[in-house]
Amino acid sequence: MSEALTPEADARTQELKRRLDAVQLRIADATAAAGRTDDPPRLIVVSKFHPADDVRRLATLGVSDFGENRDQEASQKADVLSGLGIRWHFVGQLQSKKAKTVVRYAHAVHSVDRPQLVESLARAMAAEQERSGRDSLDCFIQVSLDDDPAAHRGGAAPADVPVLADQLEEAGGLRLAGVMAVAPLGADPDRAFAKLADISARLQASHPAAVAISAGMSQDLEAAIRFGATHLRIGSDILGSRPAVR
Repeated sequence: MSEALTPEADARTQELKRRLDAVQLRIADATAAAGRTDDPPRLIVVSKFHPADDVRRLATLGVSDFGENRDQEASQKADVLSGLGIRWHFVGQLQSKKAKTVVRYAHAVHSVDRPQLVESLARAMAAEQERSGRDSLDCFIQVSLDDDPAAHRGGAAPADVPVLADQLEEAGGLRLAGVMAVAPLGADPDRAFAKLADISARLQASHPAAVAISAGMSQDLEAAIRFGATHLRIGSDILGSRPAVR
């Protein structure tokens, strides 16, 4: 059972507030340095492996967007925390067979990387919209920025983005939001996000509404903002190290 949570009385809330304030200051400074004060990025707190009570605490501090990468964990949190007005973002690799559960709670999926997944999401959304009347699902095409395909951390090849974009645009219940990427391990984030910005610009030339760029984590959010990120996915700098697995 969840404890009663108030920002004044709860020590964990105070810790999270300090961490959140520090990240928001970094975002504000980077946004100003990039000349984007009229166009700040949206903060998504990646809450994977952390308890639902931490999400509840952050919601009391004004956070409304949370990211998860495992369907079972996300589904459970969404159920426990229903009524808080949270927007759930699925940010991990998604199996096609999980599409029908993800569409029940997700505002957006940031990891669309293959035609089969688009097909599964479209079928699942058709059934879910008939059942609940929910809004369209925002879909980001995850792009691999690795030069070595064997080492990549997930995502479609840049050359495959146009085909996926056309497929998403034509699918009922799905909205092509833009692109998502993770900077390759050990790579210069400026170079990685410059590449992503170029991919985004080419996508927008054929799909003008696909303006979103989901990029930037705790270690590279400043670079992501410099290159136009509209959504930041920040986990450890706000929530700390993941709890020990029991």
